[in-house]
Parts: sequence; structure tokens; C-alpha cells
Amino acid sequence: VQLQASGGGSVQAGGSLRLSCAASGRTFSSYAMSWFRQAPGREREFVAGINWRGSSTYYADSVKGRFTISRDNAKNTVYLQMNSVKPEDTAVYYCAGSSAGIVVATISRYNSWGQGTLVTVSS
Repeated sequence: VQLQASGGGSVQAGGSLRLSCAASGRTFSSYAMSWFRQAPGREREFVAGINWRGSSTYYADSVKGRFTISRDNAKNTVYLQMNSVKPEDTAVYYCAGSSAGIVVATISRYNSWGQGTLVTVSS
């Protein structure tokens, strides 16, 4: 599948933002989908993931309780709702898909990547 991320922008600390990732291709519903992020000078890290059915979600400790990942297989779209954002959430956010259907935090297990969308949180 091909992925297109959108929804990034500038937001003040404590605010909210919703990222979207639109997929093309008939096999989207079989993919596990995740969001990763990469801050300047840092390695790309796992943020959140959802299995192919949408029945299981996973979060990095740093975003647990603040971010929510969801998907709409009818619309071929996965979302990341970001609430109570902090300056340390500033990064380029990437959506990624794994044809294995299982969420893992390992970058190499994902075979489809979106282009990234920048989120900037000001204090």
C-alpha cells in the first residue's frame, strides 16, 4: 500500500492535533498500522500501533493516556489523536504499515511508509 500522512502543524502545549494517514490499495485492511516519530538529532521511535482489525492498540509509555490511534478500514485511513501535547512531542510523524498484520516497534518490520508530517509544539 501507499501511504499519505497529513494533519501536522503548530500547536501550543496542552493543545490537540489529529493526524491522518490515507492508504491506497485493496490490502490496507490486512495491514497493521503504526505511527513513528523522529525529532531532530534523534532516532525514529515507535509512538502507537493498531492491529489489522482495530481490536488491539499499543502505545509508547511517553504518549500513553494522551494519544489515541484508530483506524477506519472502510476509508482506508488510520488516525492519531494527540491530546495534551508537550514540547517534547515535536517531531516529524510517520505512518507505517506492516503486511504481517501484527504491531511491532521494530522499524524494519514495516514495508510501507508515508512521507511524514511535521508537528511543532510550542511552550
